[in-house]
Parts: sequence; structure tokens; C-alpha cells
Amino acid sequence: MLYWNRGGLVVHDYAAGTLTPATPEICTALDFCGEWRTVDDVGACLGVHRTIASRLIRALTARGLLERSDRPENAAHARMRALDPWNPAAGLFHDVSRRVEFLSPAAAARFMHRRAREAPMPPPAKRIRGAPRIGLPDPETAGEFPQVLLARRTWRRFGPGPVSIEHLATILGLALGVQRWVPAAAGRLPLKTSPSGGARHPIEGYVYVRRVSDLAPGLYHYASDLHVLERLRRGDFTKRVRVWMPHSTSFSRAAFIVFLTAVLHRELWRYPYARAYRAVMAEAGHVCQTFCLSATWLGLAPFCLMGLSDQAIERDLGLDGVGETVLYAAGAGPRPRGAHWAPRRRGKIESVINPAFD
Repeated sequence: MLYWNRGGLVVHDYAAGTLTPATPEICTALDFCGEWRTVDDVGACLGVHRTIASRLIRALTARGLLERSDRPENAAHARMRALDPWNPAAGLFHDVSRRVEFLSPAAAARFMHRRAREAPMPPPAKRIRGAPRIGLPDPETAGEFPQVLLARRTWRRFGPGPVSIEHLATILGLALGVQRWVPAAAGRLPLKTSPSGGARHPIEGYVYVRRVSDLAPGLYHYASDLHVLERLRRGDFTKRVRVWMPHSTSFSRAAFIVFLTAVLHRELWRYPYARAYRAVMAEAGHVCQTFCLSATWLGLAPFCLMGLSDQAIERDLGLDGVGETVLYAAGAGPRPRGAHWAPRRRGKIESVINPAFD
């Protein structure tokens, strides 16, 4: 992709994640090399000596912008080619949304203070000026289901004990497990508790077990069709959690964490247009909310987080980051003693009930 960035034209290789200044010579060379060319061909096209053309080509191949016929294809490009029906739109978004610079807590606080001074916070709810208003009956809040919904909060403190393996199994089964199979022309399709366009269900779950009864600490994959855990690696990964979740160290004390990934080929097989990338994001949200509600119903303290170091997680899970990529994390632990409503890490949080739900 070529676009203007801070006053200069750049070439963005979204497979490798590199930005290269796009001089007229570079643009001409890239356009000319839409098919295999020799060094002499490029020199003649640019009107420069072979030595200069060779130097330019070496620089462009080093940046991944040109391929050489006498070398293997760039691995990053080979992986990204799997998403070609969605590219360049999905590929570009996939790259830029993965590479995030995480601020330190102090820097983040300074940013928010500066942001609040420079621009007011947008209103949290929209109202249509001048539109007639029709009052509605009070929401029905009695009963177990509404109370579970109203009790869902993001917890940052957890009790010291383990979560039972039965609770973990229930959460995984309700959030990710295959409930039924239905026949289709191309093969049977899974049905789960969350909706999925075309029953593609691209979301997978990888579990880091820290404190779960009758289950050794380590990394696991949840096989949703068999309702079993497949052990990947044993051990305590608490230090890695702090790398996977920069500046969210409170979550490292959870009893278990589930990393939600997407197998993009499943979605792309049926929907070969870039809008389908949106569906994958939405479906991760469906699954995560089901996870949090299930954990709340069981009396646990759940959380969810998108501020992840994608590349570190994918490296540790053995994922390529394109065909299968991490999107979301959710975890839970026992509720801390004496806490009935998600307390902050330090101090208390005061809330005011919306009169519509009072």
C-alpha cells in the first residue's frame, strides 16, 4: 500500500510490517517489476548505471518490497497470501492493529490528563435533539438471567484459591463447545451458543491454567468438538502473562486465562470479501461475553482484555499470526473474600445506579 504519512509518501508492506519512503525512483522500480526483470532492465528503466540499480534492488529486497527469483519467497508474504481474497483492506488493518506501542501506566495517565484538557470526552449516550420521546416500561430485572447480566463486571482482584475443574469445563463448554452438528452440502457444520455467519465459528480457545483443581499448570488447547483439553506445555507462565498483557499485571493472578484466536481460513473459505473480517471480530466478542456471563453465573470473578502483545502470545502458542491470530483474552478466578462487586485493585469504586434500572 502507498499512502501519505506525516507529509511523505510511504510504501507499507503489511505482510512484514515495514514502512519505506516512496521516492519517485522506488515507485517506478516497483511498478516496473510487476513481472520478473533483470538488474539491467531496472537500470535501463530508471536511466541509471547497473551499479546504482543493483544497490537499489538490494535495498528493496532487504525491505521485502521485491522478490528475487534465485531465493525462496519471503515467509511473511507467503503467510499473508492466504488472505489474498481479503487484501489489501483486511491485510493492512490486520497489520496496523497488531503493532501497538504500549504506554507505561504513568505515560498513559499523562496522556489521559492531556486528552481531557485538549478535548472534552464524547457523551456516553446519544440523544436525538427534537425527537419525540416515548416512555418505556421498566426493564424486567427479576430472575436469575437478568441478575447475571446486571452482575457482570470486569474484576482485577481475585481470591487466592483455585477454580474447580468443573467450573472451567462448564465455562469452556458453554462459551466454545460444539453443541450440535447439522448437515450441509460441503460437510457437517457446528452449532454453538454464540451466533456465527455461515456457521463458520472461526474462534478457538487456548487456556493458560494457573490454579485449577485436578489440572496441572500449563498451556492447553480446548478441542471444542471433543470437549477436552490438549496439553501444549507444562509449567507456570505467570511471568509470560505479564509480557502477553503489558501493564495489566493484576490479571496475572487469575486462576486461568483463555486466549481467543481466529482461524481466518474458515471464514475466508465461505466469504472471500474483506467485510468478513468484521464478522470474525464480532464473533470473538460474542464468545467473550458468553465466557464472562458464564463465569459470573458460577460466582467467579471474570475479566476480558484486548490490550495484548499479539506476537508474543502467538510465538508462545506456535501460531503464525495470519492464518490463525490472537484477538482477545478472558480469564477468571475466585472472588476475593468480602467482595460482592468488582473492586478496584486499590480502594473502592463508587457507582450511581441508573434510575431506569433502579
